[in-house]
Amino acid sequence: MQHWIAKMKLKKISITLALITAVILIIWGWSYQISTTIKASLAWEIYDNSLYLSGLLSIALMSVTMMLATRPVWLEKPFNGLDQIYRLHKWAGILAVMFALSHWLIEMGDDLVKALFGRAGRLPEQDFSGFTHMMRDAAEGVGEWGVYLLFAMLILTLWKRFPYNLWHYVHRAMPLIYLSLAFHAVWLAPLVWWQQPVGWLMGILLVGGSFASLLSIKGLIGKSRRVQGSITSISTSAMGITEVKCQLERTWTGHRAGQFAFVTFEPSEGAHPFTIASADHGNGQISFQIKGLGDYTRQLGYRLTIGHPVTVEGPYGQFNFKQRRHNAAQVWIAGGVGVTPFLAWLEALQNQPENSLEAEMHYSTHDRATDPFIERLQEACNHLNGIKLQIHDSSQGRKLTAEQLLTLHPKEKAMEVWFCGPSSWGNALEKELREKSQGVLWFQQEAFELR
Repeated sequence: MQHWIAKMKLKKISITLALITAVILIIWGWSYQISTTIKASLAWEIYDNSLYLSGLLSIALMSVTMMLATRPVWLEKPFNGLDQIYRLHKWAGILAVMFALSHWLIEMGDDLVKALFGRAGRLPEQDFSGFTHMMRDAAEGVGEWGVYLLFAMLILTLWKRFPYNLWHYVHRAMPLIYLSLAFHAVWLAPLVWWQQPVGWLMGILLVGGSFASLLSIKGLIGKSRRVQGSITSISTSAMGITEVKCQLERTWTGHRAGQFAFVTFEPSEGAHPFTIASADHGNGQISFQIKGLGDYTRQLGYRLTIGHPVTVEGPYGQFNFKQRRHNAAQVWIAGGVGVTPFLAWLEALQNQPENSLEAEMHYSTHDRATDPFIERLQEACNHLNGIKLQIHDSSQGRKLTAEQLLTLHPKEKAMEVWFCGPSSWGNALEKELREKSQGVLWFQQEAFELR
């Protein structure tokens, strides 16, 4: 039972999306039941309600997507960090596009329903004239093009080879697309809805989504958390990892070890999320360890110079190593540059060893001989008796597996795992641990993918 509960906690995003969808369906169903309008024949009743319901679900989920894009810090704790909120944002957006396509396909199926069942039994369309007729016609055209643009946006988002800097600019058009679809929804929703709970819900969501869109268009999202600074040091290791140290202005409020920030080195490239790789010392000095994974990050060591201006927005994140259960085994797993939040935490503990936990630190590297983090990890852990460090060198065939972890801990014992590294490895490790562990498993994994 405990194992099942732990699994359910890790499906928070899916549960949240299911709850949002369920609430929309319940309120729509309630409004349908109390409606006093004349019903059409069964075939046309199904068609009309499928059309309106798919449109409602699409614009509602799109509104949620836009509101989540404002980086609501107050949701970080219940969702275990802004990275998880962005996951919810991504999947809510994908669902919204799917419902939008369904809405469009149902609309295109109008002639098919006529051919199969005839026009008999279909309620007569309301007669609009003048300004209202003109606006409804405009809303129909805007809605059709909006669906095309939404689908194109989804393709570019899922196509990982599409350059991030180009996607960043394309994605900035999303608020405009949303506002056009909100216009479509307001003018083409059944008039009776505005007198029912479904219309009130849609109105609240449209106001929230429109407000979020305007914040995005004006560049105000995260503005209160942005701090200017400059680069004080740059170095690149043999592993292609660039360390960038920055001095921020006094308005920086500090950070907790394990948090991340959105960093803008060049406005044309936009902001990228990077874990803060240093502890907070109250002097505005922070550092980032940046792995060259794309064209831009691979060239950072050559493009940046000391004194180069930088904008840092944050801090964000709940990767805080807080122990959930007092008797659970603490396991920290890092791969490559994913070691950065752990380095910040270990650095923070140097002056506060009394706050240290009993934990196993597993670090996986491709080549121990050239890895720049090994020495720093060993030195930090030597001063903390509670941290047991294990290095896994894959070049020597020593890759960390779930089986190894379970041989170190009884399968029935609760385990809390903090993971930061390649997402594919983390997903595989979590899946295997869940299959083989018999105790409560809590698995926290950083998710920095914004597309």
